[in-house]
Amino acid sequence: MSTLTLQITEPKNKDLLDLIAKLDDYLYSIYPAEEVFVVDLDEPKVQDIVFVVAYLDGKAAGCGAYRPLDSHSAELKRIFVDPAYRNRRIASRVMTFLEQDAKQAGFTAMLLETGPMQQESIELYKKFGYELIDRFGEYIDCPSSICMRKHLV
Repeated sequence: MSTLTLQITEPKNKDLLDLIAKLDDYLYSIYPAEEVFVVDLDEPKVQDIVFVVAYLDGKAAGCGAYRPLDSHSAELKRIFVDPAYRNRRIASRVMTFLEQDAKQAGFTAMLLETGPMQQESIELYKKFGYELIDRFGEYIDCPSSICMRKHLV
C-alpha cells in the first residue's frame, strides 16, 4: 500500500521547484504566455505563501499553495500533480490540506483562478464546493481566466 505524506515547505525546495517547472511547462503549452500567471519565487511576499509538497512513497508527486489576498481571503495556487501520479486523489488531499490550514490561519474564503483548457481541474474545484465568480485581481482583464470561490466553514 502506498503512503502519501504532505509537507509544508520553503519556496526554494528543489522538489517544489521541479513540480512548479512541470506545471509551468504544461500551462505554457496550452495558453499564451501573457495568460499564464506564475508565482515569482524571488519577490519578498513569497514568504507569505504556504507551499506544500505531496510525497507518494517518498517521491514528490504533487504540490499546491495558498497566498493571502486580504485579512479574510486567500488564493489557492499551483495545484499540480505529476502526470505519472494522477488519479490517486493526490490533488484532493493537497486541496483539503491547504483549505484546512487556511481556515486555521483565520481565512474565511478561498479564491482561485484556472482556465477553460483545464476541465478536469474545474470539475475537481466544483466537487470541492467552489462556485464561479467574476474575475478578480490580476485576472480581471484576462479573457481565459475562470475564477471561483469557496467559503471556508
